[in-house]
Amino acid sequence: MSYAATRDRSAPRTAVRSGDLSKDSRGRVRAMPPILHYGFRPFFFLAALHAGLAIPLWLGVYLGGFGIGEPFDGLHWHAHEMLFGYLGAVIAGFILTAIPNWTGRFPLSGLPLAAFVGLWLAGRVACLLSPDPWLAMTVDMAFPAALAFVVWREVMAGKNWKNAPVAVMIALFACASGADHLGGAGFLDHDIGQRLALAVAAMLIALIGGRIVPSFTRNWLAKQAGRSLPAQFGTLDKAALATTGVAMTGWLVVPASTLVGVLLCAAGALLAARLYRWRGLATFGEPILFVLHIGYGWLSAALVLLGLAMLWPETVPQSAALHALTAGAIGTMTLGVMTRASLGHTGRAIVADRYIVAMYGMVSAGSLLRVAAPFFDQGYLPLLASGGALWAGAFLLFAVRYAPILWTRRAGV
Repeated sequence: MSYAATRDRSAPRTAVRSGDLSKDSRGRVRAMPPILHYGFRPFFFLAALHAGLAIPLWLGVYLGGFGIGEPFDGLHWHAHEMLFGYLGAVIAGFILTAIPNWTGRFPLSGLPLAAFVGLWLAGRVACLLSPDPWLAMTVDMAFPAALAFVVWREVMAGKNWKNAPVAVMIALFACASGADHLGGAGFLDHDIGQRLALAVAAMLIALIGGRIVPSFTRNWLAKQAGRSLPAQFGTLDKAALATTGVAMTGWLVVPASTLVGVLLCAAGALLAARLYRWRGLATFGEPILFVLHIGYGWLSAALVLLGLAMLWPETVPQSAALHALTAGAIGTMTLGVMTRASLGHTGRAIVADRYIVAMYGMVSAGSLLRVAAPFFDQGYLPLLASGGALWAGAFLLFAVRYAPILWTRRAGV
């Protein structure tokens, strides 16, 4: 048996070696349009478009007074769609593209990828228009359940146990979607599904962000003469991740506990110390890298604010803490990853042009305004509206700027 066959026994690669030209060497289905070549292409585009349109719709509902019917009320729909619509699409785009690098197997491409996109779209329609909450739940759950299945299948087939924790997070995210539907139907605590999803999102940023941010920074700084490199993974990193995991689990189970509030503040402080060791300020002149440091910084700030909101709820509004985590950490980190990965995986230079820099500025300003809004009684509505408009505008700009990149062939092909 050849070395190549021993190293990779996947059926698609075996077919390519046998002369099957339906896929190229990267696993892309040749007959399909480029948007269906890799998971990041359709899901990053749809995630950005969804975020850019769903926020204005929610602002119209909130400020204009008109309602959204079954299966969710307006506020619940807004939270569900930002978590399981927008974030679910980003996670799918990222994980379906990353898994082949982890396992050495071919990516999901062509018609199977189109089926995944169809499941996601069906879930968005069902959550907005279905009069039957059980039908909405069934349709909407198909996408995260299928994603969890595929991730576990690939991890096990590739024996890539190092990334099993990520597969666990994806499975928990699918459970969170179901719990949110059950909460809307009155069978569970109204917020349990959302808290689980946010806990998963925080851990994914802590884990995956903790890999890519120092790695990309190290690679970039290594090319700059005389620059110190980020610290290696060590005891502080382990303590930060462990404390974050314990704190988020505590927040999920006992969200009003004083001890959990202290743990959240400690986790945020440890994440900040971890971030400081990654030499982020040295990357200020490279926006497409610096934005990842900002996103990780938002995670640190969000956990501290969440802890303070539990310790002193009369001083720190919980909504400010939640939006530091959602609009700030999730929004900034996902936008940073999408802008960077889309360029790199399509063979383009990983450099931020003025449009990309504008996206970063808009998402940062929008997040700051949204977090600040609950602290100002008189200015709450203007800050809410302007923050939402800027944040949504950043993702609409992504959809417009990146459409030619995501819908056309890889550069140089």
